[in-house]
Parts: sequence; C-alpha cells; structure tokens
Amino acid sequence: MSPAYILKRVALIGYTLFVVSLIVFAITQILPADAAVMMLGENATPEALAALRTKMGLNDPIWLQYGHWLAGVVQGDFGLSMRTGQPVAPVMIEALGRSLLLALFSILLMLALAVPLGIIAAVRRGRAADLGVSFISYIGVSVPEFVTATLVVLVLADWLQWLPATGYVPLTEDPVRGLKHLALPVLTVSVILIAHVSRMVRSELVDVLHTDYIRAARLKGLSKRTVLYKHALRNALLPTITIVALDVGYLLGGVIVVEEIFALPGIGRQLIVAIQSRDLPSIQAGALIMAATYAIANFLADIAYAWLDRRIQYD
Repeated sequence: MSPAYILKRVALIGYTLFVVSLIVFAITQILPADAAVMMLGENATPEALAALRTKMGLNDPIWLQYGHWLAGVVQGDFGLSMRTGQPVAPVMIEALGRSLLLALFSILLMLALAVPLGIIAAVRRGRAADLGVSFISYIGVSVPEFVTATLVVLVLADWLQWLPATGYVPLTEDPVRGLKHLALPVLTVSVILIAHVSRMVRSELVDVLHTDYIRAARLKGLSKRTVLYKHALRNALLPTITIVALDVGYLLGGVIVVEEIFALPGIGRQLIVAIQSRDLPSIQAGALIMAATYAIANFLADIAYAWLDRRIQYD
C-alpha cells in the first residue's frame, strides 16, 4: 500500500467528515430549539436571553456560526452542552469508549463463533450441520435487537439469575463485575453479527472451494486441512472484512436500542438523551464522532484487504 494512497484516503475521510459536518449543522439549525432558552430556562428575562445569544454568537449569520463551530471541532472543542453546561467533548469521547468496548467484545465473540460455523456449513454443504447453521442464521437476522435483548434478560438475568440485567461498571474499577454487566449487551449484539458473518463465510467458502486453483491444490496431493485453511479460507474471508467494517456502522448506530435497554452509557444512549433534551451541541458531536468512526473502520478494512491478499495493490 503506497503512501500516496494512504494520503488520498485520509484526504477523502477529511472531505467526507466536512460534508457530514455541513449536513449535521444544517439539520440542527432547523430544529425547534433555542439554545439561550435551553440554557437559562423559560423564565429567563428577555435581556438575559439577548445577552446570552450575543455572547454565544447566535445572532451571527449561519455561515459564521458554522465557521466558529468547525474551528472548535478541529481543535477538539464541540462546545458546551445546553443540558448540563459542561464541555461536550469529554462526555462524548468517554461514551464512545464504552460503545467501542461493547463493539470490540461483540466482534471478538462473533469471530470466535461465526467463522467456525461458516466453515462447518460450507464443508458439510447440504447436510444437517449446514441446515442447522442456516436456520440459526435466519433466526438471528430476523429477530430485532429489542426482542433478543428481552429474551436474554428473561432467561439469563431473570430466570437463571446468572448475570445483571442492566447497569455498567468500568473494567478499570472492577473487571469481573464490568464483564458481567457487558455480557448481556455483547450477547445481544453478537447474535445478529454472527448470523450475518456466518452466512457470508459459508457462501464465499462454497464458491472458493469450487475454483480451479483449489482443484489444482487437491490434485497436488495436499491434505484437506491444508487446502481449506491455507488456500480457500484466506480468500473466502476477504468479503467478510467488508461485512465486519459495515457492521461497525451498525454497532455504533444499531446498538442505540441495546444501550438504552441495558442502561449502558455509550454514545448511542448519550445521543438519545441529547435528542430528547434538544441538546444541539451534543447531537452535533455525537453524529460527527459516529461518522468519523465509521469512516476510519472502512479505511482499516482496506488495509486488512491488502494484508490478506498480496495481489491487491492500492495506488
């Protein structure tokens, strides 16, 4: 992968985030919320509201307000929350860390289960194992997150009482309790990921196993294990990388429901609170941070492509 390609991709990410910032800022400007009223309250005097609007630059032209906001964003300053009056950036970054922790554990669990299930289904195509994996995948894709969350809470937290139903404990404070509180959200999110990826691995591996170079490898006398793991699986996993990268968008957007159900203070839940309270700076920060994370995940997917398949060259 050439340095020129990396620079082009970084520039593309920057341009994408610039466009997203324009859209997000424009949308938040048309929302029926007055920043001065949100901060001072409805009982504030007209003089106090006018003074605050002048101080915050709310009377400036829209393009100037956007310029000031963007200049702050570039420096890591997303402004002050209308709800709490505190800086938005530290709260959102901390919430993002919790969401990424949920995403990391979910992806690890997904890879540990989805890839083996996909391999078993492909190798035993048309048999009971293949049908079983396909059935589980269809169920996982079809059932919404809130239904899965309700079921795991009902079984594992209510009936069996193995795990806590809601709440969050930082891993740095108590690793054991922290993992217990993360277990149910991770399991809920992983169900859909496992369904997506196992189907993809199975489909791609079936196609690869019927290619000419796999037949040639078998004719050379290579063992089935060598052909499967050294030649076939490496190429079959390439499309899976794209699915995992796209699932990062789901993990940061779709887990909003999961974080709300399990009271996990991630960025999705912070965004819900911001929308409910019409906290415009927090809405802008949350949307932009999620877009940046998604763009970076796709960039890392391209790097993983080139690492797995040396024939892929980015110029």
